[in-house]
Amino acid sequence: MVTTRQDERTTGLYPEFPALDTLRLVGALMVLTTHTAFWAGAYTMPGPWGTVLARLDVGVAVFFVLSGFLLSRPWIARAHLGLAAPAVGRYFWKRVLRILPLYLVVVVLALTLIDQQGRVTWTHWLSTLTMTDIYVRDTLPAGLTQMWSLATEVAFYVALPAIMLLGVGRGKRLVPRRLVAVLTALAVVNLVWLGGFSARFRGAEERAVNEWLPAYLIWFALGIGLALLQVLHSSGAAPRSLSHSVNLLSSLPGTCWAIAAGSLFIAATPLTGPTLLVAATTTDALVKNLLYAIIGGALVFTGIFTSPTSRYHAVMAHPWLRHLGHISYGIFCIHLPILHFVMWSTGFELFQGHGPQIWALTLVLSVAAAEVLYRLIELPFMRLKNLGRGSAATTRAADSATSTR
Repeated sequence: MVTTRQDERTTGLYPEFPALDTLRLVGALMVLTTHTAFWAGAYTMPGPWGTVLARLDVGVAVFFVLSGFLLSRPWIARAHLGLAAPAVGRYFWKRVLRILPLYLVVVVLALTLIDQQGRVTWTHWLSTLTMTDIYVRDTLPAGLTQMWSLATEVAFYVALPAIMLLGVGRGKRLVPRRLVAVLTALAVVNLVWLGGFSARFRGAEERAVNEWLPAYLIWFALGIGLALLQVLHSSGAAPRSLSHSVNLLSSLPGTCWAIAAGSLFIAATPLTGPTLLVAATTTDALVKNLLYAIIGGALVFTGIFTSPTSRYHAVMAHPWLRHLGHISYGIFCIHLPILHFVMWSTGFELFQGHGPQIWALTLVLSVAAAEVLYRLIELPFMRLKNLGRGSAATTRAADSATSTR
């Protein structure tokens, strides 16, 4: 079937999900907060709040569910309409432009300016620049420890075309049961990996095997499942009972946030293992993984399905919040180098308190730095994503759709 760019706009292949931009910001703030809390020693404060702060690393689950949804949806939507699958080469080109330039800048800054690095050899430079640290050692350089999740996300980028080929074929006809079967298989792989298989991997004790993609496939699969649900629901192809449930839950975003908050507090109990950097048991890891999936799924659901006329959507789609969401990748990347600078410049001691001050300084400086990086690095490179595809006027609508990170 031949289709024009105008056809694609009118058939809903490239809708916008404005609230998802703000949810990207939420995920970045969670990650920033949990790191500043750790440095301030807040994880061990009396009562449950220290553990809750430790569990704000759930922001990574929000990122992964978002990526699963946003990146898989074009494949699913096009298959539903009987159109050819997206061009894999262009997909990879856009992912490289979105992720790599800013990452490389932050890596150079961290490896050259942070004095806790020790001796940085050329092999460290190579593995860090290529995002392969987690595959060759069990630690990452100072100021870059958050980048394990980016390496895992890039692994998902690489795997996604194959997952979509298995789940939706080449775009001739969408068979929901086929895709659900593939997503179920991904979930099983995730559970088996965390259930002990990863420990059998050769050299596992010297590598961050539980930071590899198989340990988080459920989170990505959940995002893909939400993409399938959205395509079927928006086109009226979903079963009536399922559409009714979606409509009911989408009218109650507060309930979704309550589910997420309740799951977070459960994750802050001993069910998910120790708070500090101590190895969790297999059961702890599995429970934590599933609870984080619930949190990420519940939050992302609100950004996909909540009515555009609702007050919730009006708040989440506010231009200022969306812009902060647009620069949230920069916040995520730069906040740990900024945190090192804050501790060095203030003289605050590690694990000796001053949590609110450390958090506020890190947040303000990270937002400012991310804004600069967005304008000087991210935007110029993102303008290259349609290179060789024609004039900007013919592609603007398709590229205005919310994108991951």
